Amino acid sequence: MRPVYLDNNATTRVDPEVVQAMLPFFTDQFGNPSSTHGFGAAAFAAVKKARLQLQALIGAELDHEIIFTSGGTESDNAAILSGLEVLPGRTEILISAVEHPAVLTLCAHLEKTRAVKVHTIPVDRHGRLDLDAYRAALTPHVAIVSIMWANNETGTIFPVCKLAELAKEVGALFHTDAVQAVGKLPMDLKSTAIDMLSLSGHKLHGPKGIGALYVKRGVHFRSMITGGRQEHDRRAGTENTPGIVGLGIAAELASKFMDDGTTRVKSLRDRLENGILQGVPNTCVNGDPLARLPNTANISFEHIEGDGIPLLLSRVGIACSAGSACTSGSLEPSHVLRAMKTPDEAVRFSFARDNGEADVDRVLEVMPAIVERLRGVRNSWPDKRSAEDIQSGPCSGAGRSGGRS
Repeated sequence: MRPVYLDNNATTRVDPEVVQAMLPFFTDQFGNPSSTHGFGAAAFAAVKKARLQLQALIGAELDHEIIFTSGGTESDNAAILSGLEVLPGRTEILISAVEHPAVLTLCAHLEKTRAVKVHTIPVDRHGRLDLDAYRAALTPHVAIVSIMWANNETGTIFPVCKLAELAKEVGALFHTDAVQAVGKLPMDLKSTAIDMLSLSGHKLHGPKGIGALYVKRGVHFRSMITGGRQEHDRRAGTENTPGIVGLGIAAELASKFMDDGTTRVKSLRDRLENGILQGVPNTCVNGDPLARLPNTANISFEHIEGDGIPLLLSRVGIACSAGSACTSGSLEPSHVLRAMKTPDEAVRFSFARDNGEADVDRVLEVMPAIVERLRGVRNSWPDKRSAEDIQSGPCSGAGRSGGRS
């Protein structure tokens, strides 16, 4: 039986075209882009081309608004730290409760080690930002706002363009972690108030270890990596030319396949969700029903704890990921589902252009028996959830067996 990979929000398969484009820069075209001879000139031209390819994907006004980094985490850190440095009179940061650990961990560290106050804006049971709390937290003391474009666990899309406009009203910088959104959603950054945006190559069929930070023209930026004068003096260190070339090709392919992601891939996601909701009792879909990434399905299963579903799916060759607000065993609780007050075991299935109907069929074939088996084990345990959790969870009431949260 062919393995089924449905964990594309964790990482994607590198596209064969990307691999082929990268190979020469490990061998024949191995020059340093900063060198003045022919070998360096070829590498420099390749980096320039990749910058233009990425500019086209995200709709930047200028190619030099793009700084190549090692990935999303570095880009997130660079944006937030720079925001604090270039606006020294402001000592507050505003984030959401469901940000990636690259943002949450840094902000927690800054709060402990510097005189920085972090405002964490809550979300509702669908993972949507509390806009009233957001507006209330925006003051002239805020240096930078960092709100993700789309959540990596639920796929919920945040109204970042509007949020950026509100941040501008108090003079704060606005950064968005768009690691999950780039390549899946159309973007035109030049027409927005977004100051900085993070992305990562391996989320859009590019290589690992390469990413980028978009910094809008006119936004002051202070590098956190000093040394040479690479990346227009904004990120020191010899450029990862093969990785940059791969990211450029991945960006070009993402533009080409954008419509596929919003039609065929979304139809696969919807068919999987509907099949599970109809075939497995007491399940529901997490996330904003009207604004979610087209490839992401996060499904809660009542009366199951731990990472049992992904484990048993893995044994039959199906890869997905777990997210749970419970604390049983050694499973790390999902801060996203906890923020949404989701008490049940949740599984994330994330699609890509590699997936097809057969992948959905395989999951729907095995899922009912797996859930039944785990619920049989669970029924022999004491119920650790409170009555309030059971009544308020997103699978309660109309959300049960076929409803959507």
